[in-house]
Amino acid sequence: MKDLASDTLLIFGRYARQTLSSRFQMLFGILMPLLYLLFFGPLLTDLPLGRSGSSWQVLVPGLLLQLGLFGAAFCGFGIILEKNYGVVERMRVTPVSRLALLLGRVLRDTALFLFQAVLLVLAALVMGLRAPLAGVLIGFAFVALLTVSLASLSYALACKVRTPQEFGPVINAVTMPSMLLSGLMLPMALAPGWLDALSHVMPVRYLVDAMRDAYVGQYATAHMLYGSLAAVAFAAFAVTVGTRVFRGAGS
Repeated sequence: MKDLASDTLLIFGRYARQTLSSRFQMLFGILMPLLYLLFFGPLLTDLPLGRSGSSWQVLVPGLLLQLGLFGAAFCGFGIILEKNYGVVERMRVTPVSRLALLLGRVLRDTALFLFQAVLLVLAALVMGLRAPLAGVLIGFAFVALLTVSLASLSYALACKVRTPQEFGPVINAVTMPSMLLSGLMLPMALAPGWLDALSHVMPVRYLVDAMRDAYVGQYATAHMLYGSLAAVAFAAFAVTVGTRVFRGAGS
């Protein structure tokens, strides 16, 4: 366990230094959610959204999870490039734990998207968001768990494909339905009954409902329970899958 922790920190440090050397990478990922916040948020003011709280308390949790959804899902592009340049092959001959090779990358991604999430919340506060501190912190925890889940699965998929051209369409085919069916932009309570029922197969649906409760200060709710269970179970499943693929691929 001690070796795993030290190996994970070693890999995390390597990729964290790469990220810190690129301000473009650190800041550009927040652009799409920020544009939604600036241009879509004001349209929701005073509209009946079917939930308690202001329109900002409905929109911002969805945008935070959107940040994790799209950002983490595309993390695997990096490892495809590393395979092509022989970086992964060189790592294979080191004594570093295969699990650490995954966890170090995933923790770097989680730290990056949490940093971007903080910037997004600060921008939302300027625009009118009012939410309890505990609710905001709970929201960051859900973003972290979603990032761990999707980054692990993204790296697992990237180990199985050969080119970015194979990777991209698969990710797009997963992320777009996930965004539309999870109620990230608007609550699924506004959707027709059949669409609302279909959305319950999406794990992100439970996370966004829980975060919206947290942002209005409601913590002891069914949404919070189901969201927490879904987030933890999804993360455990994804890390298990990612670890098995990394070990099997020898990466």
